[in-house]
Amino acid sequence: MPAPRSNRKVLWLGLLTASLILLTAVFMTLAAQMRPVAMHDLNLAEGEKLKCVSYAPYHRPGQTPLDPASRIPREQIAADLEALAKITACVRLYSVSQGLGEVPELARPLGLKVLLGAWIGYDQTRNAAELAHALEIANANTDVVRALIVGNEVLLRRERSEDEMRTLIRQARAQARVPVTYADVWEFWTRHDSLAAEVDFVTVHILPFWEDEPVDIVDALEHVVDIRSRIGEHFPGKPVVIGETGWPSAGRQREESRPSRVNQARYIREFVHQAHARGWDYNLIEAIDQPWKRRLEGTVGGHWGLLEAGSLAPKFPLAGAVAERESAFGPIGGALLGGLLAFLLATTGRRTRCLRVSALSATGALGGVVTVLHWEHAHLAYRDALEWSVLGAVAALCAVLPLVLARWHGEPLPDAARAARLLRRPQGWRSKAALLSLLRALLLFAAAIAALLLWVDPRYRDFPTLLYLTPAVVFGVISWWNLPPGRSERVCAILIAFAVSARWLSEPANPQAIGWLLCGLAFALPPLLLRPQQHQQR
Repeated sequence: MPAPRSNRKVLWLGLLTASLILLTAVFMTLAAQMRPVAMHDLNLAEGEKLKCVSYAPYHRPGQTPLDPASRIPREQIAADLEALAKITACVRLYSVSQGLGEVPELARPLGLKVLLGAWIGYDQTRNAAELAHALEIANANTDVVRALIVGNEVLLRRERSEDEMRTLIRQARAQARVPVTYADVWEFWTRHDSLAAEVDFVTVHILPFWEDEPVDIVDALEHVVDIRSRIGEHFPGKPVVIGETGWPSAGRQREESRPSRVNQARYIREFVHQAHARGWDYNLIEAIDQPWKRRLEGTVGGHWGLLEAGSLAPKFPLAGAVAERESAFGPIGGALLGGLLAFLLATTGRRTRCLRVSALSATGALGGVVTVLHWEHAHLAYRDALEWSVLGAVAALCAVLPLVLARWHGEPLPDAARAARLLRRPQGWRSKAALLSLLRALLLFAAAIAALLLWVDPRYRDFPTLLYLTPAVVFGVISWWNLPPGRSERVCAILIAFAVSARWLSEPANPQAIGWLLCGLAFALPPLLLRPQQHQQR
C-alpha cells in the first residue's frame, strides 16, 4: 500500500535538506579553492636558478622504470632538459639505465650540472653493472657531473646492509674522478653514521610530508631547519647536501600533512628562500610529475613535480598569490546538468508535487557536481585499466542513482533479494523501487570492500568519500523510511561502520578521515539500526 502522504513529505523534506546542505558545503569549498592565497614570493636574483631538481623522464603515458625493456628516446630527454634548464642549474638522476646515461652529454650545451645516481637494489649482478656504467659516465664527463650518488634509500628499503654499502662506496671512490656520496632519509644516516667516513659529503632526505609523525605545512620549514641543524651537528666537519625535499600537490592527506597545489607552492617558495639565505646545497623532488609512481605510492606519489607530466607546464608561479583551482565551470555545469535531468525525470509521467520535485532536483544537482569532482580526481588517481573499469563502474552507478531516484514516487521498496527476483521478470526493470533496492545492495558491497582496503592498507590509498557521497545521502535518508535491510546488506553495513571508525580512530584530526567516517556511517547506520518490522510499520 502507498505510504501516508505525511510520511512522504518527511522523506522529501529530509532529502531536500540533506542535499542542499551538502551542495552548500561543496560550493563553499570550491569558492575557497578559487580564492588566491598570498605567500612568500620567490624573487631569485638575475641569472639565479634552483640549485638542483630530481629528474626522471617517465612522465608520458605508459612510461615506467619498472619495465626493464623500457628505454626513453634521446629526443624526449633533450626536450625535458631544455625545459628544466630555464628553472634549475642541475638535475639529479637515480639511475643510468633506460637511456639516462645520455643525460650528461645532453646537459652540457644547456649549462646543466648533473648529480649522477647509480641504482642499488637486491640484485647484486645488476648492481655491479649499474655501478660500473655510472663510473664510466661520471669519469668521462667530469665537467658536467658534480658527484656520483651510490644508491638511493637502500638502507631504508633494507635491500643491502650497511657493510655492503660501505664496500660499494669504497669501490666507487677508488675509481671515481668525481666526489662520491650515498643518499638516504636523515634518520637512516644517524642510525648508520659510520658511512659518513666513506663519502665526500652526506646526502640526506628531509620530507616533512613522509615523516613518521607527519608535519603540517605551517610547521614544515621549521622542521627542515631543525633537522638540517641536527644533521650538521651529528656530522661535524662533513659537508651536507639536502638530497630530497618537497611537497606533493595531490593525494591522500596524512594526519596534518595535506597535499595541495597551494601547499606545494608555499613549501617550495619558502624552502628555496631559506636555503639560499642560509647557503644550503639542496635538491628538490622533483622536476616533473611521475604518474608511474602512483603504482608504488598511491595518488600522492605521482604529484611531487614542479612541472605537469606530459605538457611540462609549471604547476604554480614563483611569485604572486596561488589558488588551488582556476575555475569552477566544470562542477557548476555538472550541478546544472544533474539538477535539470532530475527535474525533467521527476516531472514526467504521473502528477507530482513541488516538494518532491525540489528534493529530487537538489539531489540530482548534488550527484552532478560530485560526478564531475570525482572525474577530476580519477584523472589524478586511477592507475590502470582495472581501476578505470572497476571504480568507473561504481562511479557510473553512483551517477545514475539520482536519475533512478527521480522516477521514484515514494512507494515501499523491497529488500535486495526480492528486488532481484522482480527485476528478472519481463519489464521488471520498470520498477524503480526494485532498481533502487538493488543499487543500494551493490553500492553497499562496493563501499564495504573500499572501507576494508583503506583500513588494512591505508598509507597509499585515497579516501573514497567523493565516490560514495551521493549514495550516502540518498540511502542515508530513504533507508530510514521504507527500505528494509536484508542479511547481506546488514553484513556490508557492519563492515563499513567498523572499518571507517577504525580508520578514523588512527588519525582522528585528519579532515579527510572525518569526511570518510561521516560518509560511511550515513550509508551504513540505517541498515544496522532499523529492523524489517520497523519498516513495515512505516
